[in-house]
Amino acid sequence: MTDEVRAAARRMYTAFNDRDYGAVEEIFTADFYSHPLAATGPESVARAWQRFHEAFPEVQMVVEDLIVEADRVAVRTSVRGVPGGQSPTMLEIFRVDNGRVAELWGLSSLRRDA
Repeated sequence: MTDEVRAAARRMYTAFNDRDYGAVEEIFTADFYSHPLAATGPESVARAWQRFHEAFPEVQMVVEDLIVEADRVAVRTSVRGVPGGQSPTMLEIFRVDNGRVAELWGLSSLRRDA
């Protein structure tokens, strides 16, 4: 199971970096829930990714650490391609169900000024 969980996380970051919004249907469960966005479904992920890419056209997520335990994966990423001196960091935990991301929790040091 750990390989399946690891692969799901890797697929998600690859799709994000490739701007492959259509891949969300294959990566996330139909009832996927994002705690940070308080949003449900793969389409909510595609919309969030599109907004993020519009705000930061050069953005790339670089996986620094990936730890798998049972059906969960914890990932620390550096966010490259955003203005500022130091790359922001994101910490995310995913629950994977049948090879797809079913639930997400996350924290980010990325500043989102209004």
